[in-house]
Amino acid sequence: MPPPRNRGRGRGAGAGAGARAGAGSGREPGKRSDLGGRVLVGVPAAVLAIVFVDMGGIGWMLLMAVLGCICLSELYPLLADWRPVPVVGFAVVIAMCLSAHYGTIADVLGAALAALPLTFLSILARGQSSESTLSMTSTLFGVLWIGFAFSLAVLLRQSLHGNAILIDVMLGTFLGDTAAYLGGRLFGRRPLAPTISPKKTIEGLGCGALVSILAVVIAGFYQDAWMPHGTALLLGVAVATLGPMGDLFESLVKRDAGAKDAGTLFGAHGGALDRLDAVMFTVVVAYYIWTSVPR
Repeated sequence: MPPPRNRGRGRGAGAGAGARAGAGSGREPGKRSDLGGRVLVGVPAAVLAIVFVDMGGIGWMLLMAVLGCICLSELYPLLADWRPVPVVGFAVVIAMCLSAHYGTIADVLGAALAALPLTFLSILARGQSSESTLSMTSTLFGVLWIGFAFSLAVLLRQSLHGNAILIDVMLGTFLGDTAAYLGGRLFGRRPLAPTISPKKTIEGLGCGALVSILAVVIAGFYQDAWMPHGTALLLGVAVATLGPMGDLFESLVKRDAGAKDAGTLFGAHGGALDRLDAVMFTVVVAYYIWTSVPR
């Protein structure tokens, strides 16, 4: 199966948008500080997220469905050579978010499973006779990666103290991302994954992981009436581990597609996938920890 090649966005593949593992070298002369751009993008996004997390209910579900569709609209063009079926991806991700709001995890799984026959029928309807397996694979890839992340965020919000857990996870993820970027610039020497994202360093990864754990654990101290310290530590370690993994995962997809950024929603700072790659992994593990660990 040949890798997809995106011919319209190839601007130097491999530089992941979230520098959770840090950048190893100083910026080129004349370029504006990426940290300033991160603040300009991150602060309004954080305010919006807190408002909708506090709102909960149908408002949070609608935000998750919209963000899921935006991420899919960035992913599928990267996989254009594999000819995915975007309409199926959009419909299933919306159905998964609705199922999470009105049902349970079993309903979310049921909605996700519908993607397989729907993709098959769509391929038959458009008369495609070659590379149909690639079309199904690329369509289902978006559902698996993006659909579950946003639908589980809906389920997590509806759980007991889910609003606080979501804020803890986002805080740990994005503070860790910023610490990784700064740590990599200041101390970065050894590449973390040079074939995927050359600027990320092991030193940046360590700085980001430390700040992620501290952020979640410290938040847990203010929630100790219902948050066991051991659970806070477990969540912190999970965020510190899965955040960089989500960042590198998206970087690998972009490198395979020959793209620097997944989209242009935030201008020079990339798209929704570039900004949410890490939290799309951390929110999933947070859901399973919070709903599984005795409290």
